[in-house]
Amino acid sequence: MQTRPTLSWSATGEPLPRTTSLDDVAPIVAGGGVVVLSGAGLSTESGIPDYRGAAGSLRRHTPMTYDVFVGSEEGRRRYWARSHLGWRTIARANPNDGHLAVAALREHGLFSGVITQNVDGLHQAAGTSGVVELHGSLDRVVCLGCRRTSPREELDRRLRAANPEFEGEATRINPDGDVELAEEVVRGFALVACTDCSGVLKPDVVFFGENVPRSRVESCYRLVDEANALLVLGSSLTVMSGLRFVRYAAKAGKPVLIVNQGQTRGDQYATVRVDLPLGRALTELVARTRQIPASTRR
Repeated sequence: MQTRPTLSWSATGEPLPRTTSLDDVAPIVAGGGVVVLSGAGLSTESGIPDYRGAAGSLRRHTPMTYDVFVGSEEGRRRYWARSHLGWRTIARANPNDGHLAVAALREHGLFSGVITQNVDGLHQAAGTSGVVELHGSLDRVVCLGCRRTSPREELDRRLRAANPEFEGEATRINPDGDVELAEEVVRGFALVACTDCSGVLKPDVVFFGENVPRSRVESCYRLVDEANALLVLGSSLTVMSGLRFVRYAAKAGKPVLIVNQGQTRGDQYATVRVDLPLGRALTELVARTRQIPASTRR
């Protein structure tokens, strides 16, 4: 049975103190052994909106859920028509200063691993190695029948051929790669099946209401086990898939550092809560860690 997806979260009680200073974050990062957990807020400066921020897409649309996708051809048609346009925008997006800063801190050996909830591939495009894509990636497609995976470019070519007269204007991109599209445009969109078994094709991403593969979750737990601290970047931590690692790190007595604009569901577990734009904060963090003498690091 699929669990009901948690699409929203409302804070209760008084907000916990937040700061705009990196004074307590920089020394911990400079000590190394920090594992990153990044969310959609890291990609907003690349033109991809988040789900729950001030301009978050959940204020305007409900993302595709696993049950709807596997349960009806109409749901799949709606998703692929919208995603056919939206993926082009995702594919053209460039890493921003935040992504580049994460790559630099990883290259300098201060980040021991990067776990991302994002499906846009921008960490890798920035040059970050060893990224664990918790929710998969939009640039891959998987067959629900034979489990064959294939590049998104291959599907894009096939969809273009099957829909030569398809026209639509991508008025608003969403973090899951789809766009707002008129129903009459969606209605005439032709789907394509797996070339090997004629099965249903799905983006190789974890939809809301779908479980993250166990092996992937276990590899993330190992990263947290081996880390000195956990740094959360641009995630509201609304969904349990990311929040569980924050709880796990806090229970183990490891510092939890959250850099995000606005409250998060994990604030109560945080050692430090910083409210700053990610590009600015991470660029500053790179500069500050370089200024801290090695002898004074943790």
